[in-house]
Amino acid sequence: MNGVHDMGGMQDMGSVEAEPNEPVFHHPWEGRVFALRRAMGAWGKWNIDASRYAVELVPPVDYLRMSYYERQFVAFLEMLIDHKFVAHEELETSTPAAGSPVVTPPLTVERAQKLIAKGVPVRRDLPIAPRFQPGQKIRTRNLNPTTHTRLPRYARDKSGTIARVHGAFVFPDTNAVFQGEHPQHLYSVCFSARELWGEQASPNDSVYLDLWDAYLEPA
Repeated sequence: MNGVHDMGGMQDMGSVEAEPNEPVFHHPWEGRVFALRRAMGAWGKWNIDASRYAVELVPPVDYLRMSYYERQFVAFLEMLIDHKFVAHEELETSTPAAGSPVVTPPLTVERAQKLIAKGVPVRRDLPIAPRFQPGQKIRTRNLNPTTHTRLPRYARDKSGTIARVHGAFVFPDTNAVFQGEHPQHLYSVCFSARELWGEQASPNDSVYLDLWDAYLEPA
């Protein structure tokens, strides 16, 4: 998806300022948003790629003014509405509609402990050999999908070298829109900084991106 969220290499956005000793959460409410998203995810109505896509759909004017967890919260509310967990009116009034069913949350203490310890694995067994091997030259495809993708704009139609074969993983582009996992081989691809940014970049710098099979073509 081409959107304001895809800021890598975007002109005039300023430098990335690292915060020394940055805390996990800057405010208590951010931790609550994180917990709520994980708890509701246990219902199985969406996946990590769908939740990322929901954040990308936050209107640009709001996306740029909001903090990370503000965007997460806005997207979370939209997912709750889309999947019939809550209605607009209930959010506006903070009152459940008359006759709303009372249900037991699926995220138990035991499941939460397992989630914290192991996360949600997205590696899959795939009985197909990888198309590329370390050292092989590739070129990324010039894709402009209208939905979620993990191929950033600045790395499209660029030449690189396979640095590592990670194995097969869920393909985010289809998983985000509930069209199936369609696992593919995932590669670490090395790009020279000048290939990505032009002659003004340092000749000594490189960027490594993890990219799926569908994004790549032989050079």
